[in-house]
Amino acid sequence: MSTQYSAKVLDHVHNPRNVGSIEDANVVVQAGDPSCGDALVFFIKIENEIIHDIKFLIKGCGAAIATSSIATELVMGKTLDEVLTLNDQRIATALDGLPEEKMHCSNMAASALHAAVQQYRATVAGDVQPVGM
Repeated sequence: MSTQYSAKVLDHVHNPRNVGSIEDANVVVQAGDPSCGDALVFFIKIENEIIHDIKFLIKGCGAAIATSSIATELVMGKTLDEVLTLNDQRIATALDGLPEEKMHCSNMAASALHAAVQQYRATVAGDVQPVGM
């Protein structure tokens, strides 16, 4: 594993940040890649269009763990509009690169965060019921 992954990827694999759940999260979003067995859940606390807390649970490979971990660091404290600018390439770059065959992991994290923003905004607009209702 160490020959194809950067030191940053390995650090996030062995010491993932923001692992866990948030009891009073106002957004919970799940994502996955059935082709490789990855399953990701983000728990997010959003207040005034800003991510105040984010945690994740994951079942997946090292790249899935690392991309989810770095994604939480990249969006913590950011506005929802800033979150929507996050893409798979920015996540990979923050990890000093990923092998091409693992880019789907960074795409999974970015897509899940975009879905979380859409879910939150739909809830605020009254289009869907809040989590836990």
